[in-house]
Amino acid sequence: MAALRIQDLAIEYVQGGYVVRPIDGLDFSAEDGELVILLGPSGSGKTTLLSCMASLLRPTEGTILVGSTEVTRLSGAELEQYRRGTVGIVFQAFNLVPSLTARENVAAPLRLAGVSRADAYRRADELLERVGLSERAGHLPSRMSGGQQQRAAIARALVHDPPLIVADEPTAHLDFVQVEEVLGLIRELAAPGRLVVVATHDDRFSPLADRVIELAPKPAGEELPTRSAVLAAGDVLFAQGEPSQLIYVVEEGEIELFRPLADGGEEVLSRRGPGTWLGEMGPMLGLPRSATARAVEPSRLTGYGLQEFRRLRAAKS
Repeated sequence: MAALRIQDLAIEYVQGGYVVRPIDGLDFSAEDGELVILLGPSGSGKTTLLSCMASLLRPTEGTILVGSTEVTRLSGAELEQYRRGTVGIVFQAFNLVPSLTARENVAAPLRLAGVSRADAYRRADELLERVGLSERAGHLPSRMSGGQQQRAAIARALVHDPPLIVADEPTAHLDFVQVEEVLGLIRELAAPGRLVVVATHDDRFSPLADRVIELAPKPAGEELPTRSAVLAAGDVLFAQGEPSQLIYVVEEGEIELFRPLADGGEEVLSRRGPGTWLGEMGPMLGLPRSATARAVEPSRLTGYGLQEFRRLRAAKS
């Protein structure tokens, strides 16, 4: 049985010379047998978080507990055993070996672990039957549909009977018929003895889930109250990576938008004075803040929800 506990997790990396922190201070838990959805757009840290759960990456801060195992502390033989026996991974692009049949692809992890060919094939056939692919056992990936390839990939992830399955965008390359098949299969996998965590931007998963963790805010709506902000020079209005809710209009003063660099410096992207606005893309697209906003001098701003901001702009045009 595997319960999941994530505590004060932060993930930071360098991309294009910028420091990116898609996950900052994340806390959540899930129980054995649950289907958990990590829901968010591209760039919200879903895949990176899954990689940390699978111990393919190490977070910058915080802890991940799977059952009694603190994944973030594993190394050496313990790490190898965790990757092999505790977690199964379903990749977005299937990652099947093109030259191997479905049976051979599913049996491959067992053969690499030293299991005999006969036993590995017996286990592979059991799992292919479970995912409804017995008739395709001898087919190469090129002779299978996207949905069939994904089901073979799911069977491969189950070979060691792991208590934790992580799946990265498992419906990304499927049509609507294949999506229904794979969604149903993933729902069935989440049962006592196995926890399933799926990273996706596809909210069709949500009704099936026991728990949905949103990794980016929903677009701001008109229910958000207008907010006034008065800043001294050097005060931060919002920081890169924070949830986006309000769009700000500069009434007085000057605001600079900047991003931290990997070398410890900063890159100033723009400066906004009276009558201009900032921070509009995050609320419009449901994304975290892509830069930090800081007052260059004493400043006064008004923050608007997305719908209120649209009405404001329409009235001025």
